[in-house]
Amino acid sequence: MQHLEQLTKNDLTDIVLLGVMSFMVAMALTPIYTYFAYRYRFWKRQRTTSTTGEALEVFTKLHAKKFERSIPTMAGVIAVASIVLITLLFNMDRAQTFLPLAALVGGACVGLVDDIINIRGRNVGVAGLRSSIKFLLIITIGTVLGWYFFEKLGFTEVWIPYVGSIDIGWLIIPLFAFIVTATGNAVNISDGLDGLAGGLLVASYGAFGFIALMQGQVILAGFCFTVLGALLSYLWFNIHPARFFMGDVGSFAYGVGLGVVAMMTNSLLLLPVIGILFVVEAGSSLIQIVSKKMFHKKVFISAPFHHHLEAIGWPEVKVTMRFWVISFVAAFFGILIAITGGHL
Repeated sequence: MQHLEQLTKNDLTDIVLLGVMSFMVAMALTPIYTYFAYRYRFWKRQRTTSTTGEALEVFTKLHAKKFERSIPTMAGVIAVASIVLITLLFNMDRAQTFLPLAALVGGACVGLVDDIINIRGRNVGVAGLRSSIKFLLIITIGTVLGWYFFEKLGFTEVWIPYVGSIDIGWLIIPLFAFIVTATGNAVNISDGLDGLAGGLLVASYGAFGFIALMQGQVILAGFCFTVLGALLSYLWFNIHPARFFMGDVGSFAYGVGLGVVAMMTNSLLLLPVIGILFVVEAGSSLIQIVSKKMFHKKVFISAPFHHHLEAIGWPEVKVTMRFWVISFVAAFFGILIAITGGHL
């Protein structure tokens, strides 16, 4: 809490300005993206088969009307461009923003390849890179970034709420890689309804931005608010009915970046609290896959969990709004643990 007392009015002004500038740049870039998206038909192709190979009958029925109209994907390039531009010009720092920015760009590159295959690919029922290839690429990025985190920035500790920090030495590298990979995939899985992933990410980045600010990591907090600005611009157009989707270029960029921010603030164990719905979404998909492969039965009508709720009769907007509420409550709860658990 002592870091909060040391913050100046200029620090807070700079952080807010970064968010505002990011929002404005993203809004300015949106018409350019929209022009090319409609001219070159960046239409999202929907998968017709699941990870385990069977037809996605329930999902296809639930979203048949949505995909009757052509909806552009790959809009995450707007946010990535905005965040990179603002960070490089006004908030670049080797110790605090280089790593999350590199993670954001790395995740975006993997997602961009996936989106291009989705848009231009010819295989029926296939909507992008194979999951195994995406997983391998993301874990490679996570390992390289983890090495930098350990070797160049000197991080070796993991904070445990109400206990303290423990030093795990070089094991921080595989842990870093795991967190980045898990978070990137969890956000990607959660991006399935209009406005859903965007709202969850606003709550998560907002919480970690506040934690970074309370720790005195003003530049890192500025990065989080830069991401928030871009996210709010995206949500303006993605709220139901969505004008476009962020695509994997956005979900992987945001997800990998979020994992890095959690590690940079030494708040690893707060990530499943603040991002509880990312855990639920990824966990439901994993449970569904394991259950179908081992027992040949489905636990959920459709996975991930937001599609299960749709299948039992919840309207899409209701699912999204209630998930938003839960995500903000979880963010407040995570901040509370950080404050009372001796982290700030």
